[in-house]
Amino acid sequence: MTPQAPKVAVIIVAAGSGSRMGSTEMPKQYQNLAGKPVLTRTTEAFVQSNAVQKVLPVINDKHETMFADLGLNDAKLLPLVFGGADRQTSVFNGLNALKDEAPDIVLIHDAARPFVSKELIDKCIQTAATFGGALPALQVTDTLKKANKDGSVEQTLDRTAHYLAQTPQAFKYELILKAHQSAATADTTFTDDASIAEWAGLNVKIVDGEPNNFKITIPQDLDRAEMSLATPMETRVGTGFDVHAFEAGDHVILGGIQIPHTAKLKGHSDADVGLHTLTDALYGAMADGDIGQHFPPSEMEWHKADSAQFLEHAASRLHERGGRLVHLDLTLICEAPKIGPHCEKMRQRIAQIADVSMSRVSVKATTTEKLGFTGRKEGIAAQAAVTIEVPVKD
Repeated sequence: MTPQAPKVAVIIVAAGSGSRMGSTEMPKQYQNLAGKPVLTRTTEAFVQSNAVQKVLPVINDKHETMFADLGLNDAKLLPLVFGGADRQTSVFNGLNALKDEAPDIVLIHDAARPFVSKELIDKCIQTAATFGGALPALQVTDTLKKANKDGSVEQTLDRTAHYLAQTPQAFKYELILKAHQSAATADTTFTDDASIAEWAGLNVKIVDGEPNNFKITIPQDLDRAEMSLATPMETRVGTGFDVHAFEAGDHVILGGIQIPHTAKLKGHSDADVGLHTLTDALYGAMADGDIGQHFPPSEMEWHKADSAQFLEHAASRLHERGGRLVHLDLTLICEAPKIGPHCEKMRQRIAQIADVSMSRVSVKATTTEKLGFTGRKEGIAAQAAVTIEVPVKD
């Protein structure tokens, strides 16, 4: 006969002010982490666990509005409880609030550890059910020193016997409740629930913690958390090349701007050889065909069209894929008109179309030393290289 799974409740300790984060207005558990508050991520980790039946947030009474703004709504969530002046009191308040639920196992977890995994949750529950208490911890790997008050080294300690404690710390509910009841009147400072269990003589077994289950305490921790959630990106480069001949006219369209000239460029659209080349390079970097596939010259819809919409389309395709433009490098090849005086204006217009900083746009020109069709002033050629970053798919 398969043994019945224990009834499990979780206390999420979220009553702290987060003063070490340097923010007095927004405690760390309510700060944004990659588009979602830290406390929301932490709560969801337990709500989504099949091994957990009830989740109890313990918050600061001054944070009630901030908690409500999270919009947390799940059948597993119990009515929130207010914490006390310190962590020990907050946990005790949570334990007392669970009396009607009468769980077999209670997990006690820091709100500022949003990366707790399903596997770690399961290990802690199983260990507590067997031994009475479970402490996830990482063994110290660096050489461990004990220092005097003046900062000088006193001795080197045996690191193999030392661990860095994490949460969720798991216990049989009745045992840790009684331990907390006794600790409430003790003249002793406890830094976590495992230390209370130790003081009360309970058996607490260490289970392997996880490096990613770190606690957000200082601003650098939030930066680390952001990086751990960032989508892996890869860099790609695409190239483009295009040519347009001259025909009768009094100006050319290049790089999105109008330049006076003794001829204009011939083409189905506005014949902006610069933007066409950049667009093809961007499509190429995405492995997304070419400008002719997206805007066929056989379709009258694109007759005399502003080529800015072609580059805008390519840039929007990149944005939809979660990518970003890193750099656009355009080289115009012609004897005339003179490009130099117009480069900055072209850079500005291209940056505007592609929605990037001008610092990411390069426009330059060269000639073919009067050789070939450009040397004979029969048209303009352009080549481009575009660098992008896109999420890694395979």
